[in-house]
Amino acid sequence: MRRWLQLLIPLLLMLAIGVVTLDGQRARTAPRRNAKTPSARVTASPAVFPAPGALSPRNANYQVEARLDPDQRTITGREWLTWRNITGASTSELRYHLYYNAFKNTRSTWLRERASAGRRGRPLGTLAEKDWGWTNVTAIRLVGVDGAPPIDLTARRRFDAPDDGNKDDETVMVVPLPRPVAPGETVNVYLEWTAQVPRTFARTGAIGNTFFLGQWFPKVGVLQEDGWNCHQFHAGTEFFSDYGIYDVKLTVPKGWVVGATGVERESRDNADATTTHRFYQEDVHDFAWTTSPTYVVTQARFEQAGLPSVEMRLLLQREHVGQADRHFDATRAALRYYGQWFGPYPYPQITIVDPAWQSGAGGMEYPTLFTAGTRWIAPSNVADPEGVTVHECGHQFWYAIVGNNEFEDAWLDEGFNTFSTGRTMALAFSPNFSSIRLFGGFVPYVLRDIPISREVDENGLATYRDGAKLDAQATPSWRYWPAAGGALSYSKTALWLNTLERHLGWSTVQRIMSTFFARWKFRHPKPQDFFAVVNEVTGRDMTWFFDQVYRSSNVFDYAVSELSSGPVAASGFFETKGRVEYKAENPTPGQFRTTVVVRRLGEGIFPVDVLVTFRNGEKVRERWDGRDRWKMFTYNRATAALSAQVDPERVLLLDIDYANNSRTLEPRGDEAATKWTLKWMSWLQDLLLTAAFFV
Repeated sequence: MRRWLQLLIPLLLMLAIGVVTLDGQRARTAPRRNAKTPSARVTASPAVFPAPGALSPRNANYQVEARLDPDQRTITGREWLTWRNITGASTSELRYHLYYNAFKNTRSTWLRERASAGRRGRPLGTLAEKDWGWTNVTAIRLVGVDGAPPIDLTARRRFDAPDDGNKDDETVMVVPLPRPVAPGETVNVYLEWTAQVPRTFARTGAIGNTFFLGQWFPKVGVLQEDGWNCHQFHAGTEFFSDYGIYDVKLTVPKGWVVGATGVERESRDNADATTTHRFYQEDVHDFAWTTSPTYVVTQARFEQAGLPSVEMRLLLQREHVGQADRHFDATRAALRYYGQWFGPYPYPQITIVDPAWQSGAGGMEYPTLFTAGTRWIAPSNVADPEGVTVHECGHQFWYAIVGNNEFEDAWLDEGFNTFSTGRTMALAFSPNFSSIRLFGGFVPYVLRDIPISREVDENGLATYRDGAKLDAQATPSWRYWPAAGGALSYSKTALWLNTLERHLGWSTVQRIMSTFFARWKFRHPKPQDFFAVVNEVTGRDMTWFFDQVYRSSNVFDYAVSELSSGPVAASGFFETKGRVEYKAENPTPGQFRTTVVVRRLGEGIFPVDVLVTFRNGEKVRERWDGRDRWKMFTYNRATAALSAQVDPERVLLLDIDYANNSRTLEPRGDEAATKWTLKWMSWLQDLLLTAAFFV
């Protein structure tokens, strides 16, 4: 009787809400078989996910059962996708991402791009057979209804390369359907698949007995009004997918620790010395997990007045156990400041993963789970692991909650988060010093005279300088010149957001970002949506600014090109006591003439101040719209000038050469030279002493 109730209740629920399948009939549920022995025939769909109380559209819902074989490094899985068309257009196909096929062979687009970018990595010729990665979908079925058999779609599948036409790339799988899915209709699709887990190329894979598994299952793309947004896997970009509910069962060796997206609802030991862990999470757009027998599990709680409490679960490497509090403190800082500035973290838990050494999985974000990264020796006055922990936790807001398209507009996530990370670090972990690492990176040397600067270091000014003109930011991210991603997606955005903060004030920028967050959480914003919020909140048309920082590759460079100041004098014929006489110089007592010329050396235009300081301490501030190529300011005063600066408060953080922003008539370069000489001598002395110790 209980068995029949288990079948009847989901059926009644599906009939009540009217989920429509491709043949226009209502779907029903049926029991599933154990993941160890995948069913050869599917007779029904998984349960329908309820909509009341949903934070997101929940139009791409997954139930997954997967088994890891750590010896062979394979995953055998099956999944049920319940997908609803939430657009106004019909579609005659589904498109899936098969990301692991990027690591299948050197002909994939991902590996071709990595090679063309000159990125370093393990020599591919030295890889063993099981070091490569791939996904093989062995069965695709459209779930049958009302007793009808499922429709086998396996033979219909094909691969497509919509971005570059690479016929050897198999990261996008197309599944034609028997008939189009109309707006508002739902389909239920069953897949069986096997994946070879690579030895990490990037982000995902295995090293030793530690597995970090991201982008590991066949995942449906995003249907938009103009068609499918389902890009190939590119070396320089990340991901984009729809929100839904994930109900995932993971079978691993007994005794292995598992961390995953969501909350673990149950675990069951099996007769074959394995354990099945079930994780569940609503309103997320991806699922990642990790497992290892060596993780040390630590837990803590985030509590802050005005914000929801969050359970924090930390999976640490044994050699880093002493750094648990540092990971928790950094996570708390991100949850606190991001939550207060933009909006609260909505999930009840978060998992922090300390990746294995050389695993290649550090510094990566997934819904409710992220990887940090630290060293065996981590000085307390160097914010490592704090910096990466704050940054990756911050992605929960600008990636997991606000669902940006990282293939096309990576800066909406990476740049917003770099800006937010820098602000958080300046408030929570200051002072924070630079360091250099000796002996292969094991031994840190702290540069106690060089504190980390939010404006320069946290925003990545040096990175931006190197790539400022490689591409316009409006170029789709997957099409960036290979070296431009860091400069444009991360650093340029952080710099222009910080510039807006200095130009408009933090209160205004905070309202811009919190409004954008509230309006677009659990949705897919585009760049114009953010620009519209900026104009709305400021009450200004900021198109002139975004035309330059987003739609062009213009660089900003303002300079003081000339500064002179001396007694007012003239040469020629002058009348004195009724007589005209020639004088080589005709000084005016107590008067000095000062000339300042400022120039716009770059293409970028931004209003700037010009500050002139005189020897008696007086200051004159001018406002220049910055449009002309140069502007001259002259003064006749009773004292000579001492210095001139353009943009003295450094509002324009995008200026690529701040060294030319000022001139002085009393240069004191000897002090700077002495300071740096002594500093380098100190570093050299310490280095020699360290080397002598090991001789």
